[in-house]
Amino acid sequence: MITEKTFRITYTKANGETVTRFGKWDDKCRYWTSKIGETLITYLTYFDLDQKGYRTAKGKWEVRY
Repeated sequence: MITEKTFRITYTKANGETVTRFGKWDDKCRYWTSKIGETLITYLTYFDLDQKGYRTAKGKWEVRY
């Protein structure tokens, strides 16, 4: 990810709702993988410019510049 550059992220929430937001990457953001049981799950924490706060996308997500 490029620091301080804005991007669009799209992911599906647990309730099935698809979300597209504008975000920004900074020093508090991170990307990681967690193993729950036998499943690897990817997470992305980013600053949500629409909601003015940090959010975490879980599972399948897509980032576009």
